[in-house]
Parts: sequence; structure tokens; C-alpha cells
Amino acid sequence: MSDDLSLARAHAFHLAKTLMVPVTLFRSNDQLGVLPSNELDDDEVEMVVEFDPFSGGPAQ
Repeated sequence: MSDDLSLARAHAFHLAKTLMVPVTLFRSNDQLGVLPSNELDDDEVEMVVEFDPFSGGPAQ
């Protein structure tokens, strides 16, 4: 987990492009994390942004 939003966004975008799956950058207990979107339980975290590698950027 990280607490630097710009660093977390960069890593999330890179991870989405590397894995070629949508990933979600989320906040939990004042920390940021990234998981493949299909593995994230939305009830437990605050979604910040989802990156879709097929759209070229954030999928919001």
C-alpha cells in the first residue's frame, strides 16, 4: 500500500497495461492500493479510479 496518489496512479496504469486487465486504485484506512477490478470487493474500500488497458486510461 502507498499514500502517494500520483505514484499509485502511475503504478496502477502500468499494471493495467502489463496485465491487460482493468485494475482499480482504491483507498482503505488512509492508504492506497491496487487490485485487478474483478478481485475487489467494493463494499470494503473507497474506489479512487479504475484503469482499463483497452481504453488507454481511466475508465470512469
